[in-house]
Amino acid sequence: MRGIKGLVWEGSVLDPIEGIRFRGRTIPDIQKELPKAPGGEEPLPEALFWLLLTGEVPTEAQTKALSEELAARSQLPKHVEEIIDRSPSHLHPMAQFSIAVTALESESQFAKAYAKGVHKSEYWKYTYEDSIELLAKLPTIAAKIYRNVFHDGKLPAQVDGKLDYGANLANMLGFGGNQEFLELMRLYLTIHSDHEGGNVSAHTTHLVGSALSSPFLSLAAGLNGLAGPLHGRANQEVLEWLFKLKEELKGDISKEAIEKYLWETLNSGRVVPGYGHAVLRKTDPRYTAQREFALKHMPDYELFKLVSNIYEVAPGVLTKHGKTKNPWPNVDSHSGVLLQYYGLTEESFYTVLFGVSRAFGVLPQLILDRAVGMPIERPKSFSTEKYIELVKNIKAGN
Repeated sequence: MRGIKGLVWEGSVLDPIEGIRFRGRTIPDIQKELPKAPGGEEPLPEALFWLLLTGEVPTEAQTKALSEELAARSQLPKHVEEIIDRSPSHLHPMAQFSIAVTALESESQFAKAYAKGVHKSEYWKYTYEDSIELLAKLPTIAAKIYRNVFHDGKLPAQVDGKLDYGANLANMLGFGGNQEFLELMRLYLTIHSDHEGGNVSAHTTHLVGSALSSPFLSLAAGLNGLAGPLHGRANQEVLEWLFKLKEELKGDISKEAIEKYLWETLNSGRVVPGYGHAVLRKTDPRYTAQREFALKHMPDYELFKLVSNIYEVAPGVLTKHGKTKNPWPNVDSHSGVLLQYYGLTEESFYTVLFGVSRAFGVLPQLILDRAVGMPIERPKSFSTEKYIELVKNIKAGN
């Protein structure tokens, strides 16, 4: 179904050349226009949520009010905390994330209102309430999973009502003392939020929501899709590949050595992780935003230098190879490097951060779906034999 125009998605549109536009605005546009934390440089993800839902850029006061509301709703129900704490450390963080979000169904105002027989014209209000409640709790869920699996199980900080969303997430993860990491979280959560409605996580959330499942169940389904290696987990796989490349090249990250390695990779039938995209035909603007962040904050970081050299070599190799429609890097080829630099080195957790961000894109659309009365999604399917019959009829002119 790649390329088939069959969905309505208000928040963003992906242009093959320009890249993503959020309500008509490019990533440089939102970096310039959206409100920032006092003294901050990167846009606040809660401001992007406002933009995606309403189509309008919020004021600083509106953004601050939303930040405060999200902070006020951040506490988890006891049974959700227990579910996270009882999860074995060998269970992938994304599986734990999905389980915890599903368990939040107990808090669904939409499910309760539907059970009471609320009129469908009111669905959007309860979907909105659930969405805000869910967004508010995601940082605490993500942080608890991270601290349980990789550290001592204790949160180093609690949500502070005076801080923005990205800052609170960074604090609970244990990186609150680094102002640059706070800025990275704000940028990361913003640019990973939305990428049209046809990608697996966005489409799955929309599809499950079209059956009038609550935002909690709908997002949990989307997170299960995001966990796949062909979607959100790709950022983990890119980093693993970078470490393997570095090891096999024995530290020689010259362009000549990288080019030889890339050809060996392609000639063996493997792909170059982090390069290519189903829609894009130029460098992913999300990659560019992260590259500019790295050039400003970590220009001499060895892993960044490796990624930069690959960026200069890979497009030419892939173009000459001739089997890749888009030889340019996508968002996954850079995000892990930034996290590594600041000490968040546990690659299996990266997709959880992606999941927190993706909620900012899919939940506004879910609210809009209910507001306009979007029906259940139910495309027609055929068996192979039926498709053969269809093609024969077309060829026969029937």
